[in-house]
Formats: sequence, C-alpha cells, structure tokens
Amino acid sequence: MRVLLAQINPIIGDLKGNTQQILAAIEKGKQNRIDLMVFPELALCGYPPEDILLLPNFMEEVECHLKTIVSQTQGIAVLLGLPRSNPDVLEKKLYNSAAIIQDQKILGYQDKQLLPTYDVFDERRYFEPGNHTRLWSLCGKNIAITICEDMWQHSNLLKFTNYRQDPIQNLLPLSPDLLINLSASPFCIGQLRHRFTTICKAAMTLQCPAVLCNQVGGNDSLIFDGHSCFVDNMGRLCSVAKGFQEDLHIVDLSEPLPPFEWIESPVEMLYSALVLGVRDYFHKSGFKHACLGLSGGIDSALVACIAVEALGHQNVLGVAMPSRYSSTGSLEDAKKLAKNLQIELLNIPIEGPFQSYLHLLNPFFENKPADATEENLQARIRGMILMSLSNKHGYIVLSTGNKSELAVGYSTLYGDMCGGLGVINDVSKQEVYALSKWINRNREIIPWNTIHKPPSAELRPNQKDSDTLPSYEILDAILKDYVEEHQTPQWIAEKHHFPVELVQSIIRKIHQNEYKRRQSPPGLRVTEKAFTIGRKFPIVQKWV
Repeated sequence: MRVLLAQINPIIGDLKGNTQQILAAIEKGKQNRIDLMVFPELALCGYPPEDILLLPNFMEEVECHLKTIVSQTQGIAVLLGLPRSNPDVLEKKLYNSAAIIQDQKILGYQDKQLLPTYDVFDERRYFEPGNHTRLWSLCGKNIAITICEDMWQHSNLLKFTNYRQDPIQNLLPLSPDLLINLSASPFCIGQLRHRFTTICKAAMTLQCPAVLCNQVGGNDSLIFDGHSCFVDNMGRLCSVAKGFQEDLHIVDLSEPLPPFEWIESPVEMLYSALVLGVRDYFHKSGFKHACLGLSGGIDSALVACIAVEALGHQNVLGVAMPSRYSSTGSLEDAKKLAKNLQIELLNIPIEGPFQSYLHLLNPFFENKPADATEENLQARIRGMILMSLSNKHGYIVLSTGNKSELAVGYSTLYGDMCGGLGVINDVSKQEVYALSKWINRNREIIPWNTIHKPPSAELRPNQKDSDTLPSYEILDAILKDYVEEHQTPQWIAEKHHFPVELVQSIIRKIHQNEYKRRQSPPGLRVTEKAFTIGRKFPIVQKWV
C-alpha cells in the first residue's frame, strides 16, 4: 500500500486556491501510483479558520468545492480535512472532520473527538465533538483515522487539559492495520519532539504502523512546520517529510524502513520558523515590501536578516534615525549590516523634530526634570517616520522588540512598538543572541560589535539596558518559569537562588504592562506561551 502525505500550505478561507492545491497533489498521487492520499486537518479551508466558519454561505461553498475534489478521485482514495455541517444540530452546527473519499464517492466522515480549547486553540467555539470510534476499510486494510488532538491525550504530554476519553485507547479493541492522523499542529520550541513521541506511543499501543500529515505554512501568528512522518508498528520513527516547506511525502507500507534518527537543531529550526512566518504573512496578505528601523542594535539586526531571507534583499528597506544620543559605533554598525545584507539604508536624523517637540511641549511640562517622557518622545518620532514611509510606499513596518522587553514594558507605545508584524515578539533576548551567532556561523553578517556590545536604547547619555533591568540571563529565566511554566515567585526564587523580591518585581512588571501588549502588532508565536496570542490576562486585576 502506497500512501502519500500531502503536506500543503493552505491560505485560510481561500477555498478555490486550496482546492487547486489539493487537486494538483491528487494528480501527483495518481502519477506515482498512490493508493491513499492524506491531507492535513481542515486542509480545504486552512487552519485555524476562526469566525470565517460563521459567515453566511461559507459552508455552502465548502460543500461545493468538496464535490469538485470528489469528482477527481477516480482510482484513488483520499482523506481530506474539512469543516462539515452537523446534521443533528446539537449545540454546535459544525464538525471538524476527515472526509473519506474513494473512487469518486464519499464513504463517510470521521469527526474529531477531542477539541482543544486552551492556549491558541478555541475549537469548541465552533465544533461539536465527534462521538464514534470505528475503522474504515480502504485499500484492503482496516484503518483508524484520527485528527490532531485525538492522539495527544494518550501521550500524557498535555499541560493544559485532561480529556475524559482517550481515542487511541478506544481503538485498541478494534486492532487497526494502520493509524492515520490529520494534523494542523503549530510550531513552538520543543513541539516537534513531543509530536514524534505522541505518534510513536500511539503506534506502540495499537501495534500498527502510523502516519501523520501535518499542515505547513504561516497563518497570522501561528507557524506550521510540516514534518509529516511515518512510524512503524514498533513505534519507531522511520521517515520524516521536509520541514517548513511543502512536501509530497510517499510512504510504501510494503517496504520496511530502518529507524530514522532525527537530529534536531533548535536554533536553526527557530530561524526557519521565523522566516516562514514572515514570508507567508506578506505573501498571503498580498504585500512584498518591508521597512524597519536599523539602530545598530542586535534586535533590529536580527529582524533585518530574517526579513531579507524571507522577502529578498530588494524588498527590505532599513531606516537609520539617529538622535543626539546615538553613538558613532551604532551608526557604523547599521551601515555595515545594510551593506552585508545588500539592503537600502535611509538616514533620517530626528534631532530637528525632537527639538521642535521639546520647544512645543516645554511650556506644558511645568519645569519638571527630563525623564522617560523625553526618551519615549524620540521613539515615537521614529515610529511616525516609519509609519509615514509605510503609508506612502506600501511597506509593512516590522516591529523589532523581543519577548524579554515586551514582558516588562521596556518599549514605547506608538514608538518602537508600532508596525504591522512583531517578528521577534516571542523570542527572548538570550535567543536573539543565539540566533545572531548562528547567522554568523560561516561569515560576519551581523557585525560582531553589534553582538558583543552592551545593549542600549540610546535614548539618554550613556544609557544601558542594565540600568533598568536585571541581566537578561536572570530576566529570561524568570520569564520562562513564570510565563511558560506558571510557577510561583517563591518556586522560581528557590530554583535559581534569586532574591524573591526581584522575582516579584519582575512579575509585577509583566502584569502592569498588559495594556501595552494589547496594543502591539500581531507577533509570530514560537513558544508555548506567546504574549500576543494564546495568553489571556485582564489588564485591570488585583490578584498579582
């Protein structure tokens, strides 16, 4: 039996375009004498479709395009992820389903049983849980079909929920010949290792081979990494599709494969995810050009590298906006980076507008001493310049703030936080350094001076980040344990031997700056708990 895992990159709501992708893959399957095609979860409409599912006529169009696909399946079987109407209309009007299609006929539907409603997922908002477990007779085999979350309860790796049932355990008495999982499993650091563990454990329990077809591509903040895979009946990983790109991965169940040794490069995978996220955000929204402020600092340098990789150097504009506090070294670093990346660099000094604003506002500042107000004013002038270039030329402004800064509010509303996409909003400062050094692994692209100099916003004389914040090693450790692991201040302090007062002060800053993050641009999610998607805290609260 030859199975093709059609790891495609759908656009949410593009039923016509997604159907064309699906039909092209089916044609490739026929050319390669494939018996069974497997597509990702909700491949027809893209994942996650969110409230598009509720719009008038959307489901009618889904059914229309499904008929087109069914008509092209002569001589082949297809498992296609799609939303479908709930004929019983019990509570929710839709199911998240796999259509089982063979030789131009729909044999039936397998509905997703476990609907995640945590973190970035909100499937129970739209879908009714499936309520039946069965096998499907296809190509001479009895096949168990599951959809993404259906296999995760069995892994014991879920952090945020514990379902009442385990679909994998429910399949055990049925003795399937093959387990298939249609997935839209978004990327985050460490997720791929857990996904492989999950399907391997399911295959071991059922004592049958298993295949997983995962979506690839960026959809707003979510990035899907692909890495569809085949596991043998002993739970050993045998083959893996390409990561962060489309792939038609063929699995021949009649040809035993040796175990596949997966070697993970976390920094390289993180970089690939960010590049894919930027590329698809632009491509799927119809934009080509990006602009960003180049300060000579490490954050903007990293974002520039990612943008050039994603969009091409000809489509990225750097803007240097020096003030009276900008160092000569930073200006030279920005010029060197632009030269290395072959991008255009504009030089727009802000001293003139800064002086004008100070003159305008001085009568109303009531002789109060200079403070963060004057610092933020410089950042907001820069933001206005970038947004003006965006408006005039049709660029998307890339925000360059990292997760560590976003966490504690070390950023300026309507200043460095402005933009259309926060590229490294979910990347800690420590990861920024690791990515930058990885980019320089073969030759200097980001000036080494940018990497090695003490980080500074350069908004006042001799300013350093360390004047306001603890070292990033300390800050990032607290953020990971509190934001991603939900640990208490006391637990974090004891683990790292930090003063509990320091930990508590950082946690207070995290919650005090919730209002800022609500106004930040959408950001690419690469950890289990991103600030800009999935994590929900009230702005006004008295618990913390």
